[in-house]
Amino acid sequence: MTLVRETVRDAAVGVGITDTAEGLSVIHKPGSAAAIWRRNPVPGFQPWIDGLQPEHLPKARVILPRQNVREVVGQICDSCRTPDGGERKVFIDDVVALADIFASIVPTSYLQLRFDVINTNACRKFHIDAVKARLVCTYRGTGTQYGISTDGEEPRRVFTVPTGSVMMLRGTLWPENPKSGLLHRSPPIEGSGETRLLLVLDPVDAPVKE
Repeated sequence: MTLVRETVRDAAVGVGITDTAEGLSVIHKPGSAAAIWRRNPVPGFQPWIDGLQPEHLPKARVILPRQNVREVVGQICDSCRTPDGGERKVFIDDVVALADIFASIVPTSYLQLRFDVINTNACRKFHIDAVKARLVCTYRGTGTQYGISTDGEEPRRVFTVPTGSVMMLRGTLWPENPKSGLLHRSPPIEGSGETRLLLVLDPVDAPVKE
């Protein structure tokens, strides 16, 4: 695992690059703003997910106990008519594994789990999320883009997370100062004909009682 670090004015910015799930824990190191787990999809999975009609891609936003992820993701796939079979099982198993990994690095009993199906310029502005930490994985389409900003403007150099790789980012609620200068965004794809499928996981202290 390597740590790419730049010093921007008084803010130390680091991006950990790892080939293992365990390497994502580098996000706890001082000055580490994000971690990327580089990985390759299971054979046969990428053509399957890329070939699904957009209306059959899972789409939802839920808050749930971490132990209920498998059941709930299965229900989401059912409601979106995501085709059953071996590839869907691979997908569900992977989401469950990522939820467990995330909750082990940022301890939490509850998660906000979100599947976004995107074909517009959603969240095209570079920003930092108003959360403690966030895990993102683009299962289909262009991955999340990120870069370093010295003044709040768009980064001069923009990097793209590979499709299927996992990125963990600190948010504005992460208890460390000075804050990171690392910003990210969804890539602008409007008019390209591309459809992205993005998984987002956030820690939640407790579900909101109505």
